[in-house]
Amino acid sequence: MCPAVPHRKSSLAPHVPSPPFPIAIALRRSLAQGYGASRLKQDALAGMVVGIVALPLSMALAIAVGVPPQRGLYTAIIAGIVVALAGGSKHQVSGPTAAFIVILAPITSKYGLSGLLTAGLLAGLLLVAMGAMRMGRLVEFIPHPVTTGFTAGIATVIATLQIKDVLGLQVGKMPDEYFEKLVALWNARAGVSPAEVGVAAATLALLLLWPRVSRAVPAPLVAIVVVGVASTLLTRFVPAFHVATIGSRFHTTVGGHEVAGIPQVPPMPGLPWSEGGMTFSKLRELISPALAIAVLGAIESLLSAVVADAMTGKKHDPNAELVGLGLGNIVVPFFGGIAATGALARTATNIRAGATSPVASVIHALFVLVAVLAAAPLVAYVPMASLAALLLLVAWNMSDVRHFVHTLRVAPKSDVMVMLSCFVLTVVFDMVVSIAVGVVLAALLFMRRMSEMTSSRILGPTSDVDETRKLPPGVVVYEIAGPLFFGAAQRAMGALDTVGSGARAVVLALGSVPVIDATGLVALESALEKLRRARKLVVIAGPLPEPRRVFDKANLEVAHEHVFLADTLDQGIQLAHDLVLLAPESAKPPAIAPRPA
Repeated sequence: MCPAVPHRKSSLAPHVPSPPFPIAIALRRSLAQGYGASRLKQDALAGMVVGIVALPLSMALAIAVGVPPQRGLYTAIIAGIVVALAGGSKHQVSGPTAAFIVILAPITSKYGLSGLLTAGLLAGLLLVAMGAMRMGRLVEFIPHPVTTGFTAGIATVIATLQIKDVLGLQVGKMPDEYFEKLVALWNARAGVSPAEVGVAAATLALLLLWPRVSRAVPAPLVAIVVVGVASTLLTRFVPAFHVATIGSRFHTTVGGHEVAGIPQVPPMPGLPWSEGGMTFSKLRELISPALAIAVLGAIESLLSAVVADAMTGKKHDPNAELVGLGLGNIVVPFFGGIAATGALARTATNIRAGATSPVASVIHALFVLVAVLAAAPLVAYVPMASLAALLLLVAWNMSDVRHFVHTLRVAPKSDVMVMLSCFVLTVVFDMVVSIAVGVVLAALLFMRRMSEMTSSRILGPTSDVDETRKLPPGVVVYEIAGPLFFGAAQRAMGALDTVGSGARAVVLALGSVPVIDATGLVALESALEKLRRARKLVVIAGPLPEPRRVFDKANLEVAHEHVFLADTLDQGIQLAHDLVLLAPESAKPPAIAPRPA
């Protein structure tokens, strides 16, 4: 009888099996590790810090999209709760983000608020489907030059959109095309307001300098509050001083009364399309914008989760994150919120503030809700130029100019071409075109590089395969190393035409071919047919398991009577030598040939 083994408590976190449908995995894992008062306190403090950061950002991002500022706050509240509870990352904070501006602003301009909300709902359905189909890992296949290029392009467009409020320009309706926007801004240059410029400059100065003084209180809160108070006092006591504010720009009717700024009410449920109605034809038109929202949302959220993993040493579930993000975008439009995704800056702030679980993101959302209910009247005094300055800084940080320039300087020319193509296409057209073209370009360049890695050489009777092998008379070895796919197959197989006329048998040494695709197989069979017409015997030697399975399915030995298979190169050379001895005058194989088992 075996002695009892004393039980030792594992230091590892309890294993929580993933549900068949990837949902709420981050929350389940956090609760399985034990959740008490200490962790709740940490999450509460982190959530309040992130909430302070999210307040001005959410309003600024909504305004940049072309909707009232409360729509951004509603997004932070609803998405912050739903995505955190249903997603796959412990520290992710979701809400409106700067990257969405370039996609959502044109939708608002063309389809209005109802179209924007409906497109977000459709995007949520697409994201849930992507997560359910386990497509979360596909983001890893988007090359780095593509993400760098379109991110810098998005930042450029965002910065351009802020020029109007930073300078106080009077532009009626901003055109949809980027260069037309520049023309409109240039034509309005005579209306530059020194007061607006001063407010923007003061906000930027505080945003940049305050972190050197203290990081306990977020710089956006300090900058917006200080500049807002100062501009309000100047407006009251200096008659010539005037700047646009949220209260002067936006008005909402609540209970029959017009409210300046944002209403002091929580997000209320309603149909996304209630304001403008929804027809099947309009729904069909919104599919393409919805796909763009879903693609960008998936990319940004998963990249943010990857960064969070690097900061914490944890690991997120990408499929659960897509499902959670999709559910959040399905629910948000019914409460008047715009599309949401994982916010990298807020997620990083959440981690630095000590968050331990998705509860921190929920508390951040509740903090924003309390702020809306308690401090909505004060928001009316926030200058538009301050919010524009905040977005300018966001765009600068997003562009990561230093990394962009470093890539231009050190990356291969092909990667630089991909990055610049994505940058230009994002600015001139949109992000979907940029990613599609960028991925295709990167894939084509990758295929070219892979084809260049495939090499071949012919070893005749006077050559030594290596120090231990010598070729018998009448036998040549044609060796291929590297993947035999459509980018390299024709070039690799074409060299078989140069096989010496005196050779009776050709050994195809494929032991260094890791994979072969349909094009490679077609090229191989075409080469085998040429060798048959040249009355040469062929032994395919040493294929790895994957090519061998392809050969077996194709029945090469049955389809080509002059072809034989051998497991190793030594066996292939010996088999070729035996075949030459048995059939010295004819390429037709002998009636009984020694095939390896």
